[in-house]
Formats: sequence, structure tokens, C-alpha cells
Amino acid sequence: MTKTGSPSAFEVVPPGRTRVGGYALCTDDVGRVLLTRLSAIEVDVGAWTLPGGGIDFGEHPDDAVIRELAEETGLVGEIDEIAGVFSHVYRRSRAAQGADLHFLGIVYHVRLVGGELRDETDGTTDAARWFRREELDEVRLVEIAHFGVELAFARATERAAKHTTARAGARAPARARA
Repeated sequence: MTKTGSPSAFEVVPPGRTRVGGYALCTDDVGRVLLTRLSAIEVDVGAWTLPGGGIDFGEHPDDAVIRELAEETGLVGEIDEIAGVFSHVYRRSRAAQGADLHFLGIVYHVRLVGGELRDETDGTTDAARWFRREELDEVRLVEIAHFGVELAFARATERAAKHTTARAGARAPARARA
């Protein structure tokens, strides 16, 4: 490296790579979001993320997110819809052995239909927990978790507004007749 931090003409910079993953955005009836904690074998040990991970070669992203959810949390889910796509380039990433890493995460709204919450053992995560919004200030989140949490709470706010509007609309004709 030169003093400015730029690669010298003689330094070999590894080529970049792309990683695509599927991630489950699960919320419950009391407004909590499900997160998993990265284990000691991960780069950002102890940080919390959405349940999910890399898509295997030939695997459909829909299948990957449901598989990863079950592996990391013990829960069984069904996809409602795509919540959003996270995209970020991490320069000289440790996860890519110093190469630039283009990380793409397909985030799905997933409805839980079974299973029992448990921690993953011997995997990329080591804990699975539900968090209320106010508890999230006390834990370290990776960027895709921040992205997912914002999507989750935006959806909850949108649903609450629709519910309030629907209730007000149901009462409006009765008031109009009075």
C-alpha cells in the first residue's frame, strides 16, 4: 500500500466476488422481529442479523430462505412476499479474503407456520431471539438486519394505518346518517 492507502502499481488486488443470500423477515403479533446472532466462525462475531444465508448453487432463493430459517431457528415458515433487496459493496472484505464483496440479500416477509424456536449449534449462528423495537438499541446489528428491521416496522406502521382507516370507514356511514 502507498501512504495514501491506494494500491501500488505492484500490489495484486484480488478480484471481487458476489454473494447472494435469502433472508427471512419474521414478525409476531406483539410487534417483535426475529433475529439470529452470528457465531464465532463468522467475520462479525456476536452481531445480530436476519435468519438466512447463502443460496446454494442451483437452489431457488425461495427454497434457500425457508431452509436457512429452519436451520438457524428451528422454525418453519411460508413466504408472503419479497420485502426488499439489500445490495452493498464491501471494499476489501475479510469475508472475501481481501477482495471486494458485492453482497446481495433478498429479504422475504415470512409467516411462521410451525416449529419450535431454538438456537443453531455448529453453524454460522449461535442464538435466535425475538426483539421489540426498543431492545434493538442495545444490540449490534449488521447492515442487512438494519435494512430488514426498518422494513418490518414500516410494514407494521402501514398495517396499523390501514386498520385504523378501515375502522373509521366502517363507522363513517353511521355518522353520516345521524
